[in-house]
Amino acid sequence: MRIGDLAASSGLTTKAIRFYEQAGLLPAPPRTPGGYRDYPKQTTRRLAFIRDAQGAGLTLAEIRSVLALRDAGASPCAHVTALIDQHLADIDRRVAELRATRTALRALASRAAATDPADCTDADICRILIGTDDAANGERRH
Repeated sequence: MRIGDLAASSGLTTKAIRFYEQAGLLPAPPRTPGGYRDYPKQTTRRLAFIRDAQGAGLTLAEIRSVLALRDAGASPCAHVTALIDQHLADIDRRVAELRATRTALRALASRAAATDPADCTDADICRILIGTDDAANGERRH
């Protein structure tokens, strides 16, 4: 199957297919006597897997590692499970960080609502962003 046909059947661009080939996600296809790439039909399934794996948040390097296991004849299930667990842990950490940031921003929004700009002095850069204890002392928290 020529690259244009593969692109049409996979929903990808020819540029994306060439990129995946250069990135080591697709094996180099055989060439026709005229020098055109001649992709096997199963390449469509491999491209669908790559797209689905990216949609699940896997990096190209992680996808390459899964494909390498499969290409070597091994089942990648345990490896994929570990990758998913790692991504879930990362997401949980980021969600916790975002919640903490939201709490801090809500406190700052309350402080901003209660701050009268007329009370700010030249010594203050911004009283809203200076810690409450430090604002009373005119010092900046590090």
